Amino acid sequence: MNRQLSPQGIPCAQRLAERAFATLERFLHIEAVSGIVLLAAAAAALIWANSPWAESYHALWHLPLSFSIGDTEIEHSLHFWINDAFMTLFFLVVGMEIRREIHDGALSSLRQAALSIAAAVGGVIVPALIYLSVNSAPLQQQGWAVPTVTDIAFAVGVLALLGKGIPGNVRVFLLALAIIDDIIAVLIIAFFYSDGIEYNGLILMLVGVLMVFGLQKIGIGSAWAYVIPGIIVWLGFLLTGAHPTLAGVVLGLITPVASVRVMKERPLERLSHIVRDMHKQDTQAAEQLFAPLKQLRRAQREVLPPVTHVQMALHPWVAYGVMPLFALANAGVSVNGIDLSGSGPLGVMMGVTLALVAGKLLGVVGVSWLMVRFGGCQLPPEVSWRGVFLIGLLAGIGFTMSIFIAMLAFDDPKLLGTAKLGVLLGSLIAATLGLLWGRYYARHHRVQQAGKPI
Repeated sequence: MNRQLSPQGIPCAQRLAERAFATLERFLHIEAVSGIVLLAAAAAALIWANSPWAESYHALWHLPLSFSIGDTEIEHSLHFWINDAFMTLFFLVVGMEIRREIHDGALSSLRQAALSIAAAVGGVIVPALIYLSVNSAPLQQQGWAVPTVTDIAFAVGVLALLGKGIPGNVRVFLLALAIIDDIIAVLIIAFFYSDGIEYNGLILMLVGVLMVFGLQKIGIGSAWAYVIPGIIVWLGFLLTGAHPTLAGVVLGLITPVASVRVMKERPLERLSHIVRDMHKQDTQAAEQLFAPLKQLRRAQREVLPPVTHVQMALHPWVAYGVMPLFALANAGVSVNGIDLSGSGPLGVMMGVTLALVAGKLLGVVGVSWLMVRFGGCQLPPEVSWRGVFLIGLLAGIGFTMSIFIAMLAFDDPKLLGTAKLGVLLGSLIAATLGLLWGRYYARHHRVQQAGKPI
């Protein structure tokens, strides 16, 4: 049977498949789309929790799920496995992103990162102070860290919706700020929202870390080989009393930034040899290309450092699996069950909302201005104060991490429900204001670039 060929001699079906996979890959790596999926999951949770089927929503997440190995059995609710196990992958990606930025990114030098660090710290301190000024009771004050965190997926997703009218350095500034924000959030969880340390768990965690270093030392590059050591590290954190998702951050921070394999030839030379071998093959005989293509994929993994290719592999699973599942399991706040008559729940909701919307903006913009005015820093190229104002608004989108910290901060269902509601309201207001201001800023920037009078 004859096959249709393209002018380059490649089967048309193969070209269509390649285009389809390339389009799918681009789709999976667009932050705007992942933000929309996250928003849809949160909306579905809210609708479900306030529908006639609300009981089924809450019953689903309390279903027991157990795993057994021999005589050992671990049983927890589905809600636990999502929040304490699956979210470890989210923190793993966060840890690897931090590792990359420290190695050769926005955090690679103190001078380069000074303004982003200062803006992020301001974006943590000011919201915390605003929250504490609204909530004076000790039980309510436990939620001081809820409005201090920025959701990278949502914030960058909203920024992407504004299109190319926003200068690229604004996105870099926002990413750097959000990454530093995540570092601070991890430290807050470790020091303020974890129980006392159990040393047996600490020993187990260290054993898992040593196993990871051992596999790296002997040049094991397959990510699957690190699954068991990763589970041991996670179990160690669980036994210590610290939140087990911190295992993801630790594993991400120790992921190599260079290939762990010892290669006989340079990566680019190896790629060139494989491509030359493919040219020698009969392009119409697809089966002859299987071996070279397999070698090409293996070479690609070796050329890219583990911290890059593992993060690329995990990104779609985290963005379109873990985070939406987390939103679906935790954003279902029943409006009927929230009682705002007392000062406690109302103060928590108002404190979180106000701190996210106003506190983040004041902290980011105010501290940035002080650093530029008195600290010897300069704004990045093409980033005006209008751009910093936009970053301050988008930094108020807390969502994922804010809800996560709220569940660590509050045991009282009433306070937890109002804290979640405050996160949702604050994030929605911040996103809306960011979109409105961003459209104005993008139009202003385009006019300025065109050299027209404003």
